[in-house]
Amino acid sequence: MRIVVKVGTHAIATKSGRADRKALHRLVAQLATIAKAGNEVLFVSSGAVAAGVEALGLGSRPTNINDIQMCAAVGQASFIYEYERLFASHGMKIGQVLLTHYDFEAHHRAQNVKKSLTHLVKAGIIPVINENDVVADEEIKGRSFGDNDWLSFLIAKLVRADLLILLTTVDGLLDNEGKRIPKVESFRNVMRLVKAGEKGNLSKGGMDSKLKAVKAAVASGIDVYIANGRKKSLAAIMSGKQTGTFFPASTL
Repeated sequence: MRIVVKVGTHAIATKSGRADRKALHRLVAQLATIAKAGNEVLFVSSGAVAAGVEALGLGSRPTNINDIQMCAAVGQASFIYEYERLFASHGMKIGQVLLTHYDFEAHHRAQNVKKSLTHLVKAGIIPVINENDVVADEEIKGRSFGDNDWLSFLIAKLVRADLLILLTTVDGLLDNEGKRIPKVESFRNVMRLVKAGEKGNLSKGGMDSKLKAVKAAVASGIDVYIANGRKKSLAAIMSGKQTGTFFPASTL
């Protein structure tokens, strides 16, 4: 099975932006287990900008594009080093892949991305994918990947993934009473359950961002889960246990 797993900033970072090592250890251990079981895993991870925010002593994610790029440049090194160290402890190798919208707009560039990612997973290497915030200017143009939610869909579609798992800080899609919705059969009235742009001060996503990515993914024939990245949700999903919110392919 080919699986794309995306984790949001707040699921792996403290409020200050510092890496939450306990959360990272738990997440990487689950990813390694899934890969060792014979699955091809592509890992989309936010967090580089947040790491830079913490390293530079800023109180929150900046809004100026140059400051965001500076945070990404500073934070990216520690971000990938931490993942390299953790995956190595499980005998796994990773490869860093940084992308922007331009990598998907031209057919030949998208195909090059697909070939590179496919070659990595076939070799048993887990791609750690992130938006290239150091050079990206999409936020100025209103075309942000939304804390990598849309990027994870584009990757899943490009490599023809069987499953996309979006990890966040809540147990899935919640109803108006705060209860988890186990399965969504139709998108009718789903978007009214969330507030546009609902997010934390270190990220640029939110549940509305995730649902837009989910809707596109299921329309492309990909099963999707939204689940809590601070719990052992990956292990639960892969063992068939009830967790998160499941969106079957072609749920429209």
